[in-house]
Amino acid sequence: MIVGIVSYVFESQFEGIVLSSVMLTCGVLCALLFAYATRIIRPSENFKLGIFAATGGIFLFYLVSWGLSFFGVNVPLIHGNGGFAIGFSVFVVIIAALNLVLDFDFIENGAAAGAPKHMEWYGAFGLLVTLVWLYIEILRLLAKLRSRD
Repeated sequence: MIVGIVSYVFESQFEGIVLSSVMLTCGVLCALLFAYATRIIRPSENFKLGIFAATGGIFLFYLVSWGLSFFGVNVPLIHGNGGFAIGFSVFVVIIAALNLVLDFDFIENGAAAGAPKHMEWYGAFGLLVTLVWLYIEILRLLAKLRSRD
């Protein structure tokens, strides 16, 4: 429901942005699934650690930004539509996309290890959360790019 509301708000400001974001999200999912299935991308332990650290850093940065907003402090460097904000959004989209590789690896390793049936839900939920995050970040990036016109 929240994703629908967010999509409606963005669509009311920028016509056609939701369809573009959905198509880009599906494209990224398919491309990374193909790259993972054909072993073009192999998640090493250093890769996993790097993506996990970057994801944690983004989470903390967003959390601090959100907390500061309660005190009227805005962080225009990441919430504006300038070059740095767009670059930051591109970075976040890349990290969100690479989290898909971690999800694929978790699901594959769980299946190979004979994980219990209920663990399928954890894999599916993790994949869903990553896809929603990727969709929202692509939506924000497209909105920043369109607001520059």
